[in-house]
Amino acid sequence: MTKNDVLSKVPAVTLGFWIIKILATTLGETAGDTVTMTWDMGYLIGTAIFLGLLIVFVACQIAAKKFHPALYWATIAASTTAGTTLADFADRSLGIGYTGGASVLLACVIAALALWYWSEGTVSVDSVNTPKVEAFYWLTITFSQTLGTALGDWMADTSGLGYLGAAGVFTAALAVLAMLYYTTSLSRVALFWGAFVLTRPLGATVGDFFDKPFVEGGLAVSRPLATAIIGVVMVACIVLIPQRAGSHPRSRA
Repeated sequence: MTKNDVLSKVPAVTLGFWIIKILATTLGETAGDTVTMTWDMGYLIGTAIFLGLLIVFVACQIAAKKFHPALYWATIAASTTAGTTLADFADRSLGIGYTGGASVLLACVIAALALWYWSEGTVSVDSVNTPKVEAFYWLTITFSQTLGTALGDWMADTSGLGYLGAAGVFTAALAVLAMLYYTTSLSRVALFWGAFVLTRPLGATVGDFFDKPFVEGGLAVSRPLATAIIGVVMVACIVLIPQRAGSHPRSRA
């Protein structure tokens, strides 16, 4: 970073970032299902709980003066969990199905990115350093996490691939994006958002694989137990994996 750079309030995009992001998305699936299904609170109440937590964490994130790893990842985890319950509420309680839910949420992600670009001239995460841009960032993330849940359910159930098959498809898609990153000059911003969205259905299908019954193709691990194990691993990664704030060029007069 040069003296003409300023720090972002989100982490630099490294391998560690993607490892923790996938853990967070898996945690969101098992934690959301624990509240709505295992504890039988229902999708509407579960959504209200986790959206409330997300709003609190986003407010703290915006109020913070610099990047704090624990706060950032707590906010990401809240967004993945809220995305799980919100997508399930739309798909199942509202009756629009996985295909309808994924289509609506894809439109929401595109609209959020378009509005962000129209306002700021970029949707790069390196520019997340003002309350306005942070609001765009977290709105886009929330929609993308919700889309990812619906997309994972659609791929695993509607397409008939099952949880492992769907996880394999999303892993392959992420591998393609990684190859494009290292071998082409395609937009890094577009590749980032493509990967960011795809990590969510990957985590969703892996989470479902852990906790779904054997007859449904899962391992039948207790949802609370799976949530606890994934949470401990995620916290360990946050503590042990070096992280730093991203940076972007300082505006010149």
